[in-house]
Amino acid sequence: MSLNGLKKNLGLSIEQKRLLIEPDNNISISRQCELLGLNRSSYYYEIATETPENLEIMKIIDKEFTAYPNTGTRVMKLKLESHGFKVNRKRLQRLYKVMGIDTVFPKKNTSKRCHEHRVYPYLLRNVKASYPNHIWSTDITYIPMYKGFVYLMAIIDWYSRYVIDWEISSSLESQFCIEAVNRAFKVCKCEIFNTDQGAQFTSTDFVEAILSRGVKLSMDGKGRALDNVFIERLWRSVKYEKIFFNEYLSTKELYNSLKDYFRYYNCNRPHLGLSGKYPKDLYYNNSR
Repeated sequence: MSLNGLKKNLGLSIEQKRLLIEPDNNISISRQCELLGLNRSSYYYEIATETPENLEIMKIIDKEFTAYPNTGTRVMKLKLESHGFKVNRKRLQRLYKVMGIDTVFPKKNTSKRCHEHRVYPYLLRNVKASYPNHIWSTDITYIPMYKGFVYLMAIIDWYSRYVIDWEISSSLESQFCIEAVNRAFKVCKCEIFNTDQGAQFTSTDFVEAILSRGVKLSMDGKGRALDNVFIERLWRSVKYEKIFFNEYLSTKELYNSLKDYFRYYNCNRPHLGLSGKYPKDLYYNNSR
């Protein structure tokens, strides 16, 4: 791999950059990471994991929660018992936190935001997306694998449901979200960018990545997952159509599978919410 070859790939995702690293190359891994704009820690990340029993429990939680996002820990405890797992609510609450999920109804202390970070008001009440790049939103979801899990973040255009960009990570740190946002803004720019109040999205670096482009930042009300309903529907589609039918052995395998799916979702999957039209057609044929 030549230095010039590395320099030509700076627009790639974190996972694509990781796949380009060649441990046996005469260029050091540190130098390859530097040339690719990749944090060295990102190259070495492993699939996040739990005990085998917890991983089985988390798979059940994910399927139940995807189907019924108002399932709290009390009901989930009963559902798990029907699968043969005796789990107390404290353990369930910890696993919910690890998975980054929450039920849709308002309740005390549900937000995972950092209280030192500023929260921005929700700007989209009674607002309808009128054209592509009017409103974008993002979220993070848990993705189960054969012996662990990762997190998936995506950015979606509200008007066309077109997936602008996406990224995976083994941790909930904000860096992988910022990488995806920076790539998205290199292609185009929205007017309003909506997130939830998670620590990743209220972090100084993430907020700066939005506001520095002259984009308005909107954040969901506390405990109101339905404020970001379009991307919640995207997660349901991804999981039922791609994730739940496969057991991925590596992040490379998962990444390539998601890459194929999002290409299919954008270009070849009729969207019922769009009267059977394709997101790509609505996005590109109506862009201003």
